[in-house]
Amino acid sequence: MLIDSVPLWYTQTNCYVVAPEAGGPCLVIDAPPDPRGVAELCARRDLAPVALVVTHGHVDHVGGAGAVEEQLRVVTYVHPDDDFLSLHPLRQVIALMGEVLPGEYRPPASRRPLADGDVLALAGLEMAVLHTPGHTPGHCCFHLEEEGILFSGDQLFRDSIGRTDLPGGDFDALMESMREKILGLAADTAVYPGHGETTTLGRERLHNPFLTSLL
Repeated sequence: MLIDSVPLWYTQTNCYVVAPEAGGPCLVIDAPPDPRGVAELCARRDLAPVALVVTHGHVDHVGGAGAVEEQLRVVTYVHPDDDFLSLHPLRQVIALMGEVLPGEYRPPASRRPLADGDVLALAGLEMAVLHTPGHTPGHCCFHLEEEGILFSGDQLFRDSIGRTDLPGGDFDALMESMREKILGLAADTAVYPGHGETTTLGRERLHNPFLTSLL
């Protein structure tokens, strides 16, 4: 299993590539408005992307999807409950920042819907979709059970969780998603978040104050 990442754009959003091995097909997880950075991440491992899979509709995770689709010739998987966000990346930036920051803002054009319980069989991998609303209504985590890996997006960070004060955010829903979908996974599950360092679910159960409050 090969997992590589690079933090991109102003928010230092972790863009991941996931593949059985270098030099073959891969999945791209999340596309900030820096498509060149995404393409360079694939190229440095000589990977051939087959799909872009998006954790949620915030601009720092999906704002470059349209350009990535065109450059890498892939389709985008994204939950339809986040269409109000993912289809309007430029509007999000202006609303949040009051100005247009440098970047390439193009919504996904060839969208395929994600749904809870889906198993994506792509690039020689099987990845289960966990719909975890709260950070956004359509937020999803991606679980590779055999490999013990969770791509948590902005659901779970090392020592923290995603913010819920933006449009569509709901703290109670996020915590319910955590209780129903995340806490029951194996303690040694490696967690690859949308921002910051990799962690494990066991560590977060012990040290993350939001998880300890649920246990």
